[in-house]
Amino acid sequence: MSELPLKSEVDTAVYKTLLESTKAIPWKIDWSTMRFAYIGPQIERLLGWAPESWMTVQDWADRMHPEDRQWVVDFCVAQSKAGVDHEADYRALTKDGSYVWLRDVVHVVRDASGQVEALVGFMFDISERKKTEEKLMSLQRELQDLSFKDSLTGLANRRRFDALVEAEWEAARKNKRPLSLIMFDIDFFKQYNDHYGHIQGDECLKRVAQSLCSGATRPRDFMARYGGEEFALVLPETDHLGAKYVATRCRDALTQENIPHETSLVAPTVTVSIGVGTIVPAARDAPVQFIEEVDKRLYQAKQMGRNSLVVGRQ
Repeated sequence: MSELPLKSEVDTAVYKTLLESTKAIPWKIDWSTMRFAYIGPQIERLLGWAPESWMTVQDWADRMHPEDRQWVVDFCVAQSKAGVDHEADYRALTKDGSYVWLRDVVHVVRDASGQVEALVGFMFDISERKKTEEKLMSLQRELQDLSFKDSLTGLANRRRFDALVEAEWEAARKNKRPLSLIMFDIDFFKQYNDHYGHIQGDECLKRVAQSLCSGATRPRDFMARYGGEEFALVLPETDHLGAKYVATRCRDALTQENIPHETSLVAPTVTVSIGVGTIVPAARDAPVQFIEEVDKRLYQAKQMGRNSLVVGRQ
């Protein structure tokens, strides 16, 4: 007659069956040897590596994305030494060379004297969750971009302009470098709208924006729709001569666009009045005052009969 299994053996078998039937991957590491005492067979279904190939923590570290490895290992070791339960997300290498996002949830087991004895935990496949998070982050970035973009012309809007001027102002002040600003205003735009209609007026704004942008050729040059039919171009590390050259180039590009304007009093095509300013910001200076000065030069250009350019420097 065969002996009945002990209750503890039955409980262990049931517990093991429950562990290995879940999607979470259970594991245990002996702290003194840094070797795996156990890892669930689910690991092979997920990553392709057989359970017996997980021998030491080095196998765990080696099967981690290089960009994640250092910080994850350092974090987990530090938390484990401190006896703190923790969790970490990282990309794990599969046997076929791809990566799967895992979340490791770790519990620190102590002996009777309070010393770390073992680490036990579960690995969870969070790849789908990460994909969802990345989509949400992408949408958030897109919404943020839209909040800084003028919907009609595709240029940066006034909000983005204000933020960028602040940043470039601080950089120019710190490095004692010149910062230039060009402001453009479409001449007789109200008359254009009245004559051609607002739909054609919107199209005109888009064409003007595209033309003026041709003058901004460097990565940090920054064109924005300042408001209505007014545009602004920020030119970091540009002196007054360089700014005047860029302003002239923008005006020439608009001339070549040759947008008809029958009700203009200065030309048969769409033109702009331009104000240009350059400053090496000092501690006492403020960007709002600089912008106001450039706007005054734009007003002077309009007072001179429009389709003209006024340059100054501070």
